[in-house]
Amino acid sequence: MKTEIKQILEDVKNNKISVDEALLKIKTKPFEDIGYAKIDLHRKARQGATEVIYGAGKTTKQILGILDTMLQNGQNNILITRLSQERAEKISKKISLKYFQDAKIGFIGEMPKPNGIGKIIIATGGTSDIPVAEEAAITAEALGNEVLRLFDIGVAGLHRLMSHLDDIMCASVIVAVAGMEGALASVIGGLADCPVIAVPTSVGYGASFGGLSALLSMLNSCACGVSVVNIDNGFGAGYLASMINHMEAVK
Repeated sequence: MKTEIKQILEDVKNNKISVDEALLKIKTKPFEDIGYAKIDLHRKARQGATEVIYGAGKTTKQILGILDTMLQNGQNNILITRLSQERAEKISKKISLKYFQDAKIGFIGEMPKPNGIGKIIIATGGTSDIPVAEEAAITAEALGNEVLRLFDIGVAGLHRLMSHLDDIMCASVIVAVAGMEGALASVIGGLADCPVIAVPTSVGYGASFGGLSALLSMLNSCACGVSVVNIDNGFGAGYLASMINHMEAVK
């Protein structure tokens, strides 16, 4: 992945900036302490993406304080996950915010043009899994990826999945989102030649135990190349998919 530090070093190599200018950029303070939060200002330099704000459990005032600090330090594209619509409306009165209701994500800035090596597919077993899938999809798009959504292609009607076989074969990463017994990840894992990120959801009847059944099924998948994130963790899956889709070949 081309991190900000790598880009700085390449700029020095290509005589676009001086050594002193590069040193100044790297030495910029790594975090800012605002009392209730320590904002990681070097996250983009280390990992290629700015810190993401987890909105649940934070007050509107706290989120606004974090946003203000990030914006003052040149971090103009910011994701806020697990953000309620009510809180999003309050924030929008102070800062321009685009809100994605299904994903419960707020986004500040301009969505970047896709610059990944390929296409990320976000697939769901059923319609009820869409909120978690949208969290993954919006996260991936905000990190500069082309995303194709394939919703409601679960194993209860396998022909629906097979009708998208060409798309599945051409993906660079697939995020499989499913509740109930969580079989979708194994089926896709047995078809695809790319990494599959399985996301168990809390969708299901009593014995699904709030997603635990799907989680265990995905962890026990016999399909190669399937990894698993936590229950309902669409953000984690979207972020990981983006990292994979931005990997560079080792020369």
